[in-house]
Amino acid sequence: MEKNASRKPRILIIYTGGTIGMIEDPATQTLRPFDFSHLIDNVPKIKMLDYDIRHIQFNPPIDSSNMNPAHWQQIAEAIGKNYNDVDGFVVLHGTDTMAYTASALSFMLEHLRKPVIITGSQLPIGEVRTDGEENLITALQIAAATDPVNGEPMVQEVAILFENYLWRGNRSTKMSADNFNAFKSNNYPPLAKIGLSIHFNPDALWRVNDPHPLNVHTGLNTDIIIIYVTPGLTETSLRQQLQTPGVKGIVLKTYGAGNAPTESWFNDAIREAVERGTIILNVTQCVNGAVHQKRYYTGDRLARAGVISGHDITTEAALTKLMFLFGSGLTARQVNHRLLHPICGEMTI
Repeated sequence: MEKNASRKPRILIIYTGGTIGMIEDPATQTLRPFDFSHLIDNVPKIKMLDYDIRHIQFNPPIDSSNMNPAHWQQIAEAIGKNYNDVDGFVVLHGTDTMAYTASALSFMLEHLRKPVIITGSQLPIGEVRTDGEENLITALQIAAATDPVNGEPMVQEVAILFENYLWRGNRSTKMSADNFNAFKSNNYPPLAKIGLSIHFNPDALWRVNDPHPLNVHTGLNTDIIIIYVTPGLTETSLRQQLQTPGVKGIVLKTYGAGNAPTESWFNDAIREAVERGTIILNVTQCVNGAVHQKRYYTGDRLARAGVISGHDITTEAALTKLMFLFGSGLTARQVNHRLLHPICGEMTI
């Protein structure tokens, strides 16, 4: 698609569902997804943007609690199919699994050079006090924003827009079920701050320094599980989880800087799982900070058992990165190697 400063920005909205598009059922007084026309009817200010807005709607729209890898594939395929015809994308999504979707898409959309802005709301868009209207309009503006110097999109990655901040998608986590600022990136600065105007942070924005076209990956392997280390975790419970039939990768949620019990049975069970070919990625339970397996004796034992440090990666990004790598047909050894390095800004070494 040729760039033309005089034409209207072309934005594709992909409406998956979520609170932003819900309406109250008068019979049950519960919220249920509605259709896209209801959404637009409640945001007449969209017309003031004077954009060329197109849309795709999940049929039926879904609550994000039902979001799964098959839906991620639908979103990624829609982006790939329309990539050359629009300037940017806005994905409307429920908040509960938004960080998982953002993380997955960041891996699935290789060589992405256009904005994919994911947003939603804590209150339905038809409510008087809704945050949905502001989030939707701001997301559209960010999707249309270009660099005044070279005319390229300001954002060239998957990002989450919520209230006052734009966050890198694969660095984000839902932090609140009640506040309008529901998301935060605890280990990476905001891509933009939203006030009276949108202030981008150029140093934080992702850039792809190669000429390759977008490559959409839809292969995902869901034989990945998460194991939480907790006081009282028994050997029987740990071994049962490590020996889950068909499991290929495990996100091990440890204490602090990557620490876990030092009992011999714990280390033996982990080492045996690694020797069987299971990939284990060490991710901290803390919302801020990173895994430093060599800092403490307990973490060093995990490293010597073959556990890989996830550094400051989020749980959402760790899970979806493993799904993506195994879904790409890589061997366990190749996955091990790819986990040591960032793919699209998801962690800091």
